[in-house]
Amino acid sequence: MLYTSDSIEQVVDCFASLPSIGRKTAQRMTYFLLKQDQEYIDNFSSSLQKLKKNVKLCSCCNNYTEVDPCPICTGKNRDKSTICVVEEPNDVMAIEKTGEYHGLYHVLHGLISPLNNVSPQDIKITELIARLGDISEVIFALNADIEGEITTQYISKLIKPLDIKITRLARGIPMSGELEFTDEATISRALSSRISI
Repeated sequence: MLYTSDSIEQVVDCFASLPSIGRKTAQRMTYFLLKQDQEYIDNFSSSLQKLKKNVKLCSCCNNYTEVDPCPICTGKNRDKSTICVVEEPNDVMAIEKTGEYHGLYHVLHGLISPLNNVSPQDIKITELIARLGDISEVIFALNADIEGEITTQYISKLIKPLDIKITRLARGIPMSGELEFTDEATISRALSSRISI
């Protein structure tokens, strides 16, 4: 039985489809929006439309950006001989917050996961290999879980013949821990204590 309007239920369904948002939280968010004035709603809606229209993937590193190539790839003070490989764009943000890393990034947009039918061709490994011409070190900053380990090993085998130093973050990050939820101090220590593979 429907206790509210179709419009409310539609917005609740939209919010509930977001990662880690349950139905009760989606309802609270919907009712919050209903209490706001029209200007707030217009700005909220406009921001979502601009997000989808203006944000794209950097043609170099696959991070989200509004300018291509992104500011990190074109940054004058970046170490262009080092690439840090991460799973998702929010991992770039987590590492950047530490202020410890000044090289480039490569965002894979996923990890190899045979159980979920994600193969090496489904993520941006080919694009990474194409970027390694003048690179002296590749740092793997992938989550410390089975998929992260499989992906690290697979890419490492492709890179080894190129005579490039391969390192990974030190294990200050817990097994099955996600980078985006790890505090800056832990990421910073893991970066400075990275180990060769």
